[in-house]
Amino acid sequence: MLYYLFEYLEKQYQFPGASLFQFLTFRAGMSVLLSLILATVYGKRIIRLLQRKQVGETVRDLGLAGQQEKAGTPTMGGIIIIFATLIPVLLFARLDNIYVILLIVTMLWMGVIGFIDDYIKIFKKNKEGLKGRFKVLGQVVLGLIVGATLYFHPDVTVREKNYSLITTEYKLQQVQGGEVKSLATNMPFFKNNQLDYANWIGWMGEGAEQYAWLLFIPIVIFIVTAVSNGANLTDGIDGLAAGSSAIIVLTLGIFAWVSGNVIFSEYLDIFFIPKAGELVVFITAFVGALIGFLWYNAYPAQVFMGDTGSLTIGGVIAVIALIVRKELLIPILCGIFFAESLSVMIQVSYFKYTKKRFGEGKRVFLMSPLHHHYQKKGYHESKIVTRFWIVGILLAIITVVTLKIR
Repeated sequence: MLYYLFEYLEKQYQFPGASLFQFLTFRAGMSVLLSLILATVYGKRIIRLLQRKQVGETVRDLGLAGQQEKAGTPTMGGIIIIFATLIPVLLFARLDNIYVILLIVTMLWMGVIGFIDDYIKIFKKNKEGLKGRFKVLGQVVLGLIVGATLYFHPDVTVREKNYSLITTEYKLQQVQGGEVKSLATNMPFFKNNQLDYANWIGWMGEGAEQYAWLLFIPIVIFIVTAVSNGANLTDGIDGLAAGSSAIIVLTLGIFAWVSGNVIFSEYLDIFFIPKAGELVVFITAFVGALIGFLWYNAYPAQVFMGDTGSLTIGGVIAVIALIVRKELLIPILCGIFFAESLSVMIQVSYFKYTKKRFGEGKRVFLMSPLHHHYQKKGYHESKIVTRFWIVGILLAIITVVTLKIR
């Protein structure tokens, strides 16, 4: 919307070529500023609305310190994050950009699934919420949409590297790489850092690469489902999911910026992804919304994000990572989500195994997910959250450093 007004003014007054970068920086700055204002100013009004509608959290007695005091705290606060992100995006981003469209669809899709889940828990008085199979089905369908778009849409391309060519006249000629469709992604820690999913089925014979979508789309579905569920499990104590997610999204913003810049992508030997720079506008708005939400979600929380927020956050993070071709870094960058999910899988698997083997189930952790284990050990949730943030920052630094360490 406002983007097209700014673009018109840029052409009208014939700004210098350097203004393309300045234009993107300006819009990113406006996005984060507006999202912060919306989340902090209007966030308070949304919280009051949730209180009037009696959209309060029902707390199960798990024997955790300070747990009962949280009963009745407004939930569905993910609405604040979605609202504060989409308004700046609609104002400042290019709405004809396929990556922006994909992220808007992801945010709305996961937001609706989370909202239905929260609605059933609160208004239908069903603590289980939306049945797990329907929740997973929604994530699978989104993964199918994202995977198909990234594979088939003509605007999803990468730029081939420039190279030198000696002509028949023995003259050195520089050839600029063109935009091509590719399933290649960046492999961290390796010097030859390109991994092409299409090569994984090359053994099937000539022409097998055209069926690479049969492998790529299931991988996308798995990533979207895993990250969104990981974010959902992390949302258990005040400020943990919002703060950890802000760190992750800001790091992905760095990758989006360098991947959309031909100079930095060439210097860092990563893919130059045309049109990916526009992601920065969405990401800055998203970071601003998360930080603004954290104003009310930090201990003691005045609002919880609910599944409306946590599923949305995880889905958006997964799609951004796939777009900038950094999905192989998710286990490092989203290490907090990964640890939380792994703790649940270990706990459940070991309990079932010992119950079947010895007739009595045993546990590895005092309680899962992992943050509840530390609560059971007597740590205050503010200390747990702060330390998890510190670990998240360290993982983010390691992720960024992989740009050069190979």
